[in-house]
Amino acid sequence: MWIADNWIDYELIDAGNGKKLERWGDRILLRPDPQAVWQPSGTSEYWTKIDAVYNRSSKGGGEWNFQHKIPKRWTIKYNDLKFYVGTMGFKHTGLFPEQAVNWDWMTNIIKAQKEDVEVLNLFAYTGGATAACAKAGAFVTHVDASRGMVSWAKDNIEISGLNASPTRYIVDDCVKFVEREARRQKKYKGIIMDPPSYGRGPKGEAWKIEDMIYDHVKDCVEVLEEKPLFFLINSYTTGLSPAVMSNIVSLTVKSKFGGNIESNEIGLPISSSGLVLPCGTSCRWS
Repeated sequence: MWIADNWIDYELIDAGNGKKLERWGDRILLRPDPQAVWQPSGTSEYWTKIDAVYNRSSKGGGEWNFQHKIPKRWTIKYNDLKFYVGTMGFKHTGLFPEQAVNWDWMTNIIKAQKEDVEVLNLFAYTGGATAACAKAGAFVTHVDASRGMVSWAKDNIEISGLNASPTRYIVDDCVKFVEREARRQKKYKGIIMDPPSYGRGPKGEAWKIEDMIYDHVKDCVEVLEEKPLFFLINSYTTGLSPAVMSNIVSLTVKSKFGGNIESNEIGLPISSSGLVLPCGTSCRWS
């Protein structure tokens, strides 16, 4: 497992009984997590200092219950990067901290290059990977179907002091955008994709990962340069195991460019117990 263990401003304090207790800067949140099926350690003093709890509804969705007044959003740091986080819908906070292990991997590749690196970030959300790649010196094209998330990404770039970076922001359906880029013969050195299990584009375009991911990756191959640097797919869908994702990338990216594939779970260390909480799967090609 690849473990995101370099955080200071984020901490997974405890997990169990379908929940996780987290510290986001100086705010303590309790959120659902279906992977945490064991008993929590219950030893941390932070169990008595929770600021907000996300409770699921039996009718679907859920809502935040606030124990203390907290700001709509606040900032946390990861190395030299800053991000806004907050209590969003469907238990989200605007950042997936486990992805830091992939940010480190990508930035090391980018920093080792002596030439310009153009990166395409698809399903880019609030731009954690965008900020990491821009900080490493890459020119990033950030694509997401949600105008609000793209605006949030711009805010993250600004507070990280990266306004001067040549980042391009696109509000679009990722599948259609890649198809157009292929027709324009646009090429990238690296591609990142963090697709949801289900989703809708800005014009209602449907996305279901199991049905569409293979063809989408195949299309992405057409917008990679002759000698690309990396390709990263993240998945939170149970059915897409590391082996399944490796097969997809092997039949598409590796069959054309050679190179190496690694697939693994990614996770967060639980500080009170020493366990690791699985947080999805990543497949890396380089």
